Amino acid sequence: MLKILLLEDDKLLNETIQDVLEDEGFSVDGVLDPYSASDLCYEQRYDLYLFDVNLPYENGLEFLAKLRESGDHTPTIFITSREDKRSLQKAFGLGCDDYMRKPIDMDELILRINATLKRGLKNEELYIDEYRIDCETKILYHQDEVVDISSRAVELLILLISSKPQVVTMEQIISSLGTAQKPPTQGVVRVYITQLKKYFATHIDNIRGVGYRWVE
Repeated sequence: MLKILLLEDDKLLNETIQDVLEDEGFSVDGVLDPYSASDLCYEQRYDLYLFDVNLPYENGLEFLAKLRESGDHTPTIFITSREDKRSLQKAFGLGCDDYMRKPIDMDELILRINATLKRGLKNEELYIDEYRIDCETKILYHQDEVVDISSRAVELLILLISSKPQVVTMEQIISSLGTAQKPPTQGVVRVYITQLKKYFATHIDNIRGVGYRWVE
């Protein structure tokens, strides 16, 4: 389950965002001030930070600057009521991944979170039991031995994992794996799924007539 640290000093908004994201299958720790957030950042690893800018004690920009200086490059989305371009420029200059202005549209927030998490996988490695995925080269390893599986199948594997716990529809898979000129057929996608199930059968849930979902 993907973990998000939510730093928002408006208690009602904090609880609302937390409820919405948990309904989407995320694990969310919600805190109201940077001091509490700092303690959690050093205690555990998060997949995403969701920070307000205007906060007590220090603003979200200053807090992110400290995290980046410490070597923490966790993907970050800012939510703020600020309208000035200077704050926007500073946020991206610090290495934030996205920036949303209040009032927050929850459906848009979910889309932005999923997009940010998928981008964050580009140069990372993922681990599943005794398997390792190099997300950049699209190579699957088992105990440092290369698994004989196509790069497209590995790409599909990454897509399923990055979308969990949501179902990835057949249309989304075809759009993600192919090009406008040469999209894969449903038959080809099923071949990839067959390749993956050889190693991860218990993790791949077939939602008949819709698509597939990764389960822990």
